Amino acid sequence: MLHVTSHGVYYKNGRFLPVEDGPAAGLPAPEEAKKGTMAYAILEAHNTAEGMDKLAIRFDAMASHDITYVGIIQTARASGMKQFPLPYVLTNCHNSLCAVGGTINEDDHVFGLSAAKKYGGEFVPAHQSVIHSYMRERYAAPGKMILGSDSHTRYGAYGTMAIGEGGPELARQLLEKTYNISYPKVIAIYLTGAPIPGVGPQDVALELIRSTFKDGAVKNAVMEFFGPGVANLSMDYRSGIDVMTTETTCLSSVWPADDTLKDHLTVLGRGNEFKRQAPADGAYYDGVIEVALDQIRPMIALPFHPSNAYTIQEFKENMEDLLHQVDEDTVHQLKLKNKPASLLEKIVDGQFHVDQGVIAGCSGGTYQNIVRAAQILDGHAIGADEFWLSVYPTSQPVNLELTRKGYITSLMAAGASIRSCFCGPCFGAGDVPANGAFSIRHSTRNFPNREGSKPSDGQVSYVALMDARSIAATALNGGVLTGADELPDAPVDPAVEPFSYDDTPYKARVYFGVGKADPSQELVFGPNIADWPEQVALPENLLLTVCSAIYDPVTTTDELIPSGETSSYRSNPIKLSEFALSRKDPQYVPRAKEVLAVEKLRRTDPDAPAVKEALMGHDGKDTGLGSLVMALKPGDGSAREQAASCQRVLGGVANLAAEYATKRYRSNVVNWGMLPFIAEGVKDWNVQPGDKLYIPGVRSALDSGAEEIPATLIQNGVEKTVTLKLPGMTREERDIVLAGCLINYYAK
Repeated sequence: MLHVTSHGVYYKNGRFLPVEDGPAAGLPAPEEAKKGTMAYAILEAHNTAEGMDKLAIRFDAMASHDITYVGIIQTARASGMKQFPLPYVLTNCHNSLCAVGGTINEDDHVFGLSAAKKYGGEFVPAHQSVIHSYMRERYAAPGKMILGSDSHTRYGAYGTMAIGEGGPELARQLLEKTYNISYPKVIAIYLTGAPIPGVGPQDVALELIRSTFKDGAVKNAVMEFFGPGVANLSMDYRSGIDVMTTETTCLSSVWPADDTLKDHLTVLGRGNEFKRQAPADGAYYDGVIEVALDQIRPMIALPFHPSNAYTIQEFKENMEDLLHQVDEDTVHQLKLKNKPASLLEKIVDGQFHVDQGVIAGCSGGTYQNIVRAAQILDGHAIGADEFWLSVYPTSQPVNLELTRKGYITSLMAAGASIRSCFCGPCFGAGDVPANGAFSIRHSTRNFPNREGSKPSDGQVSYVALMDARSIAATALNGGVLTGADELPDAPVDPAVEPFSYDDTPYKARVYFGVGKADPSQELVFGPNIADWPEQVALPENLLLTVCSAIYDPVTTTDELIPSGETSSYRSNPIKLSEFALSRKDPQYVPRAKEVLAVEKLRRTDPDAPAVKEALMGHDGKDTGLGSLVMALKPGDGSAREQAASCQRVLGGVANLAAEYATKRYRSNVVNWGMLPFIAEGVKDWNVQPGDKLYIPGVRSALDSGAEEIPATLIQNGVEKTVTLKLPGMTREERDIVLAGCLINYYAK
């Protein structure tokens, strides 16, 4: 199905040549030939630096949803922002249905509207659109770059390079600064053939993810899609694959701009924004992944990661072994004291029975996906037993067209529940299953707790990712797991899906304020909206206490700060910090608070007895106290800055890792004034909560540009010299940490 080449290649005359064959084919050196990629042309057009080795990017537009935009605007406002200098879209698709905390969700929406009026932004009210659907419909076009404070900011199918980052990176754009990265690797994703009936975009995406995630084949790279297979895919199909590239840990993605895209932009009323885009003959790539679309089969990604994927046929042939492994992973991942009922009990007469289906969000709720599901279920009922199905159209214009064509009627008649345009099921804030239930979802993630369960309260449920077509096929069979290719009349996805676009709902409800800043408007603050607490500059010496040590192969941002209902407190940094690592290490917060309390006392009375005891003989006048989180590979998943900022609010000063799962999480750590340490062999240090790390001269070392800093690890009274590393920290990143955080840096 997929063939991965991990070394450099040239693309010439429809073939890939090893780099060593380039001279014989008359091709230039890789440094010159890489200019033939689509990614190079787009990056060059947006780069403000003198060269292309170190990029300084300015974006065409930005987007945030209602878990992130309050913090971003508050950060930028505290740093001196007077108006939005580029189009900035504020959507309300994440916490629209969360009732936790009373009025605080809608209070944030009111704040967002007031900010759009004051600073000149675009405000999309709740239930109008999922953030990424809105940006595809209204902003994405060939050659553009868009930045979003959501990890699934991917509009490559529209010829746009889009990047999902933590909030501070958006604040930098609002302050007219640049997005600074080294020139990324560009990996060719070469598509051939056409999908067979019953295979949807999620199936292709899951195959890509399972083939690339574990070995980091495309980590922090740009995935550049092209090849003859592209012409066989509709725009929705392309977008369904593209949005899931986030789960490979790539930086961004881009596709060709062809006639299919031209016609689609014309339907959207933006045909004038089209321009052709394709790789040049002879372009150089850092690797290639060849995807034979006709060999992809319906897939299922078992808990607790999209890369834990198998064909549905493989799953059925190995059900007992695979479900036993999920049982074991559940106990380990969720740190359960009591083992829940085994998923093996869901095998009845050799068939696996699921409890719930959900088709939703930026990946699942698109027009073509829902049309296929409606066609499969048309004239049939899903039944009155345990299994139930929910469908969330991705935007009101999409919902309007589905309604006019009768597809919503077919789904409702089949017993499906039609919901609003909302991202909730994707992050654990909608359609939470019953305890022990198994949910199949066409959404983006199936991390622990993404389905909304609370293991600390004995509540555990499961999410597996599947394509809408196979979810509908399963619903057709009353919840018996079924791949859509098993249907006798499996649906075919045309390369052009007939679609009419009517944006009347947007014209009726969206506040279009881009370029219309009104400084006289006042921001409207609800009682939960709070400023960031003051952060102090990095002291000369540090004595850090390990407050959590995580030895999982990968730690997601959802584990660092849970998604779902906890995100209702997103606009109150102190309240939100109470949930940090709450489902992974419930003692983290009290441990960190204990260290922070003594550190605050040190700042006012460095000779206080409690301070002297905590400092272990070091001078409180130039030695600061702080907490540290150790995780082998933290930061996979969401772009939410709260994964780092909550640690900082609780007195966090550093992370210690073998490596960071994503660039965006490492950036969040730095932007919130924490040191992004890595260390070789850190797993063997056996670091545990309560251990200390003394780092003398850390401020001077950081300021001088040092990439290696000696430190002393103290475990049970035994001292050991260790080396901490800060590879690749830029001068600006160092200055941000020295200042204490991004806000302090700009305030200076």
